[in-house]
Amino acid sequence: MKRKAISRRKMLQGLGACVALPFLEAMTPPGVSTARYVERIRPKRLAVFYFPNGVHSEHWTPKGRGNDFELSRTLKPLEPFKKDLLVLSELKNREVDVRGTDGHYAKTAPFLTCHNITKTTGSNIDVKGVSMDQVAARQLGGATMFPSLEYGVDPIISGVDQNVGYTRLYGSAISWASPNQPCSKEIDPHHAFNRLFRTVVPGASSGGQDPWRKSVLDLVMDDAKRLNKHLGAADQNKMSEYLESVRSVEKRLTSQDKLREFEANITPDIRKELVKLNVRLKDYVEVNSGYDVTQKVRLMMDINALALWSDATRVTTFMFGNSVSNRNFSFLDGVTGNHHTISHHRSNDRLLDMYSKINYWHTEQYAYFLEKMRSMKEGDQSLLDQSMVLYGSSLRDGNSHQATNLPIVVAGKGGGALKTGQNLAFEKETPLANLYLAMLKALDVKVDQFGDSERVLTEILA
Repeated sequence: MKRKAISRRKMLQGLGACVALPFLEAMTPPGVSTARYVERIRPKRLAVFYFPNGVHSEHWTPKGRGNDFELSRTLKPLEPFKKDLLVLSELKNREVDVRGTDGHYAKTAPFLTCHNITKTTGSNIDVKGVSMDQVAARQLGGATMFPSLEYGVDPIISGVDQNVGYTRLYGSAISWASPNQPCSKEIDPHHAFNRLFRTVVPGASSGGQDPWRKSVLDLVMDDAKRLNKHLGAADQNKMSEYLESVRSVEKRLTSQDKLREFEANITPDIRKELVKLNVRLKDYVEVNSGYDVTQKVRLMMDINALALWSDATRVTTFMFGNSVSNRNFSFLDGVTGNHHTISHHRSNDRLLDMYSKINYWHTEQYAYFLEKMRSMKEGDQSLLDQSMVLYGSSLRDGNSHQATNLPIVVAGKGGGALKTGQNLAFEKETPLANLYLAMLKALDVKVDQFGDSERVLTEILA
């Protein structure tokens, strides 16, 4: 049957909204094998997940080496993905771990740049380089709507931490478009969702309706139905699955709108009753002014995965928290207090136990994202197969503040470029930049040097 292939960049449109699509078989040019075409055009993706304040070291490193290893207590949620993992030890961000530098800000900002930063309390920030994700975005981003997308939980903040004499900007970003310009991150799931799926077409008429009050899928449904008539059964199933994923996120966002409306109806008398019921006001306000932390993180992860699956972008970063994060983790059983304070455990067993539980929670969220990516198919592969998902912190231990033997995991096969299912320990103080150089090579990014790299970590390459 003669036909014209649907454009790889095809968008569903309607009433001021646009929705990017995942790859469909109908995008294969006529006369070309879908399997071979997918193999040729299927893009590789990069996602980075950063968590602050380090880890309980004794609960992080797996037992065993190579492909014969046992996941540690903190990494246990990753058991279903063991064959997709690279657990890497003895990597050090050498340029930043020098005597006299701050314990947090001077480690967070250069996590992906591998350069020391200029100490300042003002706006003359300088991280001395471009972050690894942005190096990738410059070469991979030309084919997508967004060269990269940056997500997080805490906003980028200014001001000075008087305790150490650093601007807090350094603790708010890991992605740097230039040495002086951090990439602005999206922290609100509504805004992140709207940016991807409610792109307003300039000059489009709403026909007297307010498109922001309608489901984005309702806005593009006529276009989706027209397209569906020209799709085969496999593509129709994929379209249905994809649109249902978008709808699922929308429904969850709508439920949060109801929470906000609920909060507006809370009278002073009701607040007094809540206090009597021993409901901590801080937690109550946090939940009802937006999201509980776990739900917010998972909403952002779902949106992140949809962005990669639809090829709206091929590069994303996510920050679980800013440097010196004081997020209260009392929502976890057995934890009382904030992350930063607990990380300064001073070898206290009680604090170490709480520290470990916070680390475990972070790993659970990372596992959630990996499962989401594994469920998203692209030809005979999954989105996880085509991606590299870095998970790590800029500190080994929050009490010592050292940037040596960093907690680093990489998941996904990178389109067949990575040799996963390994627990590897390199020579002590191997530059972290060596890993980034290898990952850039695996993404087919043309680069010969990154940061203070000395060589490509060929041990992780297939």
